[in-house]
Formats: sequence, structure tokens, C-alpha cells
Amino acid sequence: MDLQAFKQRILPVQGRLFRLASMFLRNREEAEDAMQDVLLRLWSNRQQLDTYQSVEALAVQMTKNLCLDRLKSPARQKMTDDSSLLTIQAEGVSPYRQTELTDSATLLRRLIDELPEQQKFILHLRDVEEYSFEEIEQVTGLTVNNIRVILSRARQRLRDNYLKANAYEAGH
Repeated sequence: MDLQAFKQRILPVQGRLFRLASMFLRNREEAEDAMQDVLLRLWSNRQQLDTYQSVEALAVQMTKNLCLDRLKSPARQKMTDDSSLLTIQAEGVSPYRQTELTDSATLLRRLIDELPEQQKFILHLRDVEEYSFEEIEQVTGLTVNNIRVILSRARQRLRDNYLKANAYEAGH
């Protein structure tokens, strides 16, 4: 694969790779570093990329694996920079409503973080990155039926935990 083909096939997915890395690492700088590492690895192995059915699926899988490795690393300090990832801009909204929206988004982010890795990953690919079920199948190796079940369970768990958290807050 030459430079032109690499630019055409790999560079358009940079945004997706960054958002995926951000979801896992919760830190803008670490997410950028992870994305750069993946791009460098892809470039270093560019001669073998034509053998893959979907280079994007490979890049997503590499990003996920790299991020999980970084999270498991004992040298990693717990750094969070949620403020750079979470911004709710709403013009003409009262400060009270703005706070309420931010609290809801923070709660949802916490509940998503509590999901099992596989549910979190598939939920992100489908609902954030808007991958088709077939694209998720290529990335994960799971069947479309398995993906649908995992996605359904993740959404149900999120819904239940969100309602439970809001009911608890309303009761206090």
C-alpha cells in the first residue's frame, strides 16, 4: 500500500479511532497518543494491509486492544480529563437546566463505564460511531444476532440503572 492509498483508506477513520480511544482512556492526550500509535503500526505494516477485508475494522480492533493494554498497565496513573470530553452547549437554557443536563450526561457516562467491556464497546460502535451490524461483525468477529443481543442487554441495563439512579436521587 502506497502513501496515497494509505491516506485514502486510513486517514478518514482517524476521528472514529480518536473517539474510541477517548471512550476507553478518558483523557484527550492519551487518546491522541493511542491513535498515533495505531496509525504508526498500520503504516509500518502497510504492505500486509491489502490482505485484510476491512482495514477500518482492523484499525478499530487495534485501537481497542491498545487502549485495554494501556488501562491494564501498572505504570498508568489514574488521570481523567472528562471536562475536555464532556461539553454540553445549550444556548438560551437556564443555568439550572444546564446543570441538570450536565448531571444527566455525567451520570450516563458513569453508567456506561460500569457496563462490561464488550457491552460498552458494541454500544459505542453502534450508537456513537453508527457502525452497521455488519461492520461491527467484521470488527468483533461476533454474529449479527449476538451483537443484537449484547446491544439490547447493554441498553436495557443502562435504562434500568439510569431510572434507578434518578429514582434514588428523587427520593432524597
